[in-house]
Amino acid sequence: MLAERGMTLTDLATKVGITLANLSVLKNGHAKAIRFTTLTALCEVLSCQPSDLSTVRISEQSE
Repeated sequence: MLAERGMTLTDLATKVGITLANLSVLKNGHAKAIRFTTLTALCEVLSCQPSDLSTVRISEQSE
């Protein structure tokens, strides 16, 4: 999505108002949570919907 919009992670981090390190954690799928305000800002800057940015991973839990 960044390439489609001609943006770098640094550009996006600056426009969204989060650190590059935090954006990298989100991009690489290592975040355990995301604030709705951050998600909203990402979607506004990228002109997209939340579903365009994430997927749900259901892990198997042993009983």
